Amino acid sequence: MFIDHQQEQWPEWLGTAEFVYNNKVNASIKVLPFKANSSRDPRMGFEMRRKGKSEGAKEFAERIKKTQEEAQAALKKTQEEMKKQADKKRGETEEY
Repeated sequence: MFIDHQQEQWPEWLGTAEFVYNNKVNASIKVLPFKANSSRDPRMGFEMRRKGKSEGAKEFAERIKKTQEEAQAALKKTQEEMKKQADKKRGETEEY
């Protein structure tokens, strides 16, 4: 939807497409990919900056680690659910 019929404009829209993808909740990890990587919401360019204290490096690292652990747990659960569904359709293999 970001290109013309001759597919010449996609390089110009690639950054926008990546931002949109990373700013949408992922079905597997139940969080924005951007937030899973940086442990914060992406700036959209029109929000006002909040005044306040900066977060310490240790707290930031702990928050990122927690977010990544939660994402890994959600991915593992999704993987197990997908395997369970796939195994329902599998039959016994022939022995030669």
